[in-house]
Amino acid sequence: MLRISDEITIEDWELTEQFMRASGPGGQNVNKVASAVELRFEAARSPALSAPVKARLKRLAGRRWTKDGAIIIQCDETRSQARNRDLARDRLAELIRKSLVAPKRRIKTKPTYGSQQRRLKAKKERGEVKAMRGKVGRDD
Repeated sequence: MLRISDEITIEDWELTEQFMRASGPGGQNVNKVASAVELRFEAARSPALSAPVKARLKRLAGRRWTKDGAIIIQCDETRSQARNRDLARDRLAELIRKSLVAPKRRIKTKPTYGSQQRRLKAKKERGEVKAMRGKVGRDD
């Protein structure tokens, strides 16, 4: 069981762990020990999460969200299988915590009259500077 907050806990049946050999340097150990972990969370079927939370979670997960509604998190940072497992679970919990917070609605604001006048004045001055850059005519 994975505790996310006081109200939300993820049951063990929703999580699937698969261990594999890690890529990259590590000597002979990397060829023998399956220390990397792939954590799969069935987010779409989870009864612990509400529909808006699932929608935000899908957006935050990005490429980690599969077509069948699961989140896949891979971790091969350390040489220890147990440590990688804990790191993957922590990443999943942090991702779900971020999706619990609803974003604040943007409030439309109107520019002030003074700021509009300053902008127009600056545009006019800039146009005058550019107009003075033309070829100099001969006044005979």
